[in-house]
Amino acid sequence: MKIKTIYLLPILFAIVFVACKNPKKTSENTATSRIEGKDVKQPNIIYIIADDLGYGDLGCFGQKKFSTSNIDKLASEGMVFTQHYAGTSVCAPSRCSLMTGFNTGHTVVRGNKELEPEGQYPIPDSTYTVAEALKKVGYVTGAFGKWGLGHPGSEGDPTQQGFDVFYGYNCQRQAHHYYPDHLWSNSDSIVLSGNENGKREIYAPSLIQEKTLQFIEKNKDNPFFLFVPSVIPHAELAAPEDLIKEYSGKFPPEKPYKGGYYGAQATPHAAFVAMIELLDRQVGEIVQKVEDMGISDNTIIIFTSDNGPHNEGGADPEYFDSNGPLRGIKRDLYEGGIRIPMIAKWPGKIKSNSKTELVSAFWDVLPTFSDIAGVDTPPNIDGISFLPTMLGKKDKQVKHEYLYWEFHEMGGRKAIRMGDWKAVRNNVFKNPNAPMELYDLKNDIGENNDIAGSHPDIVKEMEDIFNTARTPSEVFNFDKH
Repeated sequence: MKIKTIYLLPILFAIVFVACKNPKKTSENTATSRIEGKDVKQPNIIYIIADDLGYGDLGCFGQKKFSTSNIDKLASEGMVFTQHYAGTSVCAPSRCSLMTGFNTGHTVVRGNKELEPEGQYPIPDSTYTVAEALKKVGYVTGAFGKWGLGHPGSEGDPTQQGFDVFYGYNCQRQAHHYYPDHLWSNSDSIVLSGNENGKREIYAPSLIQEKTLQFIEKNKDNPFFLFVPSVIPHAELAAPEDLIKEYSGKFPPEKPYKGGYYGAQATPHAAFVAMIELLDRQVGEIVQKVEDMGISDNTIIIFTSDNGPHNEGGADPEYFDSNGPLRGIKRDLYEGGIRIPMIAKWPGKIKSNSKTELVSAFWDVLPTFSDIAGVDTPPNIDGISFLPTMLGKKDKQVKHEYLYWEFHEMGGRKAIRMGDWKAVRNNVFKNPNAPMELYDLKNDIGENNDIAGSHPDIVKEMEDIFNTARTPSEVFNFDKH
């Protein structure tokens, strides 16, 4: 049954989207882009995004209980971003921000709006995505993992939003489970008979990884954009049993998870570490495949996460200190819910073992990749390219006046970061003018001390931003929740 959806968007952004998106009228394919004033061969771009991986879940970001050797190696060979932020604190709107260059005060999708029987609220055809930007200048585009921005066959289907190839879970709700009965290959539903009737023979992330590596091999002679939205370590704690056994008994005390919507897990700590181990191995395999194909020097690899760590299905972020020094987890707009690890490697361009404190966010990815590929960045988006920072040109880096987030669950939440100041407002469904919390992140990264009472001038400035930072949305409306 076809699902009909009505899109009621602000006129201004409808005009911007339509003006930007015109996939039939693209520029001629080129083999070069202009970097630092020089014509260079267009680099391949690989963007790997973990699902619900916390700021403290990597060794290079302070994790002590388990190792992430391949990801840490990526960090030692590239640049670590210590103040990078997700689009928001849950999957779909965070990814919409990533794809479009808008923050969640302006994105089409601002919450996890589920549709039946499969899929989420779709981004409309008029949306201009990073994949479409790269296709305009000859990139082959592929996405392997989880989508969540439009049900199969809808305008939001990844193959309708700039991706030549898609393989994985279309629906983020179904991606809660690691032994599904089907995955999607473009518009085809691929039945996994090994998982029918309760069987657990095909671990979906491993199958998706095979297709990911095949994409690299097939397109080694073309400029390509590879988007890898992994489903690890989201929700259900499940990994191949032999891998879980490697960690059994090493992370006591274990509290068995009895199951329900998510599958039961006798050793959730061991299962979580096994999942991270698998994610780390897969990152290593992608890096190795790029090296084997002889394209490492002309390939950018970025690794990050879509929001903070979760506590569902038996997950225990407190035990693993998954949010590091930060307050909050997934669904919070405190730092632990939205500040995420990011690593970028580009041999010969990004200095090895470097680090930046640049304040950046998902909506900066589209203009950054546009700059790298040599395609014009659309006007009026919220993102700012962080390419100068990656190239070590700090003096040329334009910075944000502020960052803004909103969240349409848990009573409704909003947040702003302006310089080192952080404002958080909770329970806005009941009270749009709920008391504002204010934190000084420079001296209080854990957001432990609300100092709103002693800084009325900053509170007033934040209040003005809260009142102007967003445009209305009939679908994601704080007044009609």
